[in-house]
Amino acid sequence: MFEGVFPAIITPFKEDLSLDEEGLQRNIEYLEKGGVAGIVPCGTTGESATLTFEEHKRVVEIAVDCAHVPVIAGTGSNNTKEAIELTKHAADAGADAALLIAPYYNKPNERGMFEHFKTIAEKCNIPIVLYNIPKRTGIDMKPELVARLSRVKNIVGVKEASGSLAQVSQIVERTAGSGFVILSGDDDITLPMMTLGASGVVSVVANVAPRKTVAMVDAFARGDIEGARKLHYELAPLVRAMFLETNPIPVKAACGHMGLAAGPLRLPLAPMSPEKESAMKAVLDRLGERR
Repeated sequence: MFEGVFPAIITPFKEDLSLDEEGLQRNIEYLEKGGVAGIVPCGTTGESATLTFEEHKRVVEIAVDCAHVPVIAGTGSNNTKEAIELTKHAADAGADAALLIAPYYNKPNERGMFEHFKTIAEKCNIPIVLYNIPKRTGIDMKPELVARLSRVKNIVGVKEASGSLAQVSQIVERTAGSGFVILSGDDDITLPMMTLGASGVVSVVANVAPRKTVAMVDAFARGDIEGARKLHYELAPLVRAMFLETNPIPVKAACGHMGLAAGPLRLPLAPMSPEKESAMKAVLDRLGERR
């Protein structure tokens, strides 16, 4: 279930900033046609920070109901009790796994992080994928901690977005033979991470270029290293464009440009500068990305 490309999907809004439920379903259909292995609703790219609890749960329910691929639902929080509630809901809704970010802002010590994830895993009957993204959370889940957590029942993998290949290598080394899954959380180093042992990517760029992203990962999986490398460099300008400003600002603009459901951002996120949006559109047009 944890091999391949898993787009961290955007949450489309209507002009009044309410959920665009029909648009969400259309976007999922587009991604499935692109060959993705699964989808990840309610992550950073889905503007989870500004979704109410009710909206968060509704997005997960829609994803589960309409998707024909596995759903890894974002259910993390810096409040352990809230994370348990969201993770239990995802399990009850029929999600295939839950993605739990390291507790942000609180900056717990290693013992606190271990107990946070262990408590959630013990109380929720669903496979759990850890999510390490220190540039967002302010804390880094070190390989020693990830290895300890890999021995907790239900904790099956990690989305690694530290940007450190050395850290990825250590996690692979410390969890070797256990079946623990490592997914790239950084589109720009997905291919290098796969050479170290990652099995796929939770991707931002796959929202707009699912076919090319899937083709790169599939090429590597079948041993076509040159083909994978070629696609990595074809995607590189688009990957850079998706991070011209804070994610998901560029990817929502790109989806709207392509005719996918996107809509406005919720504050405190604001639209791209005209110059950066023009640069992003030029990259999309050069690559020929269309819905």
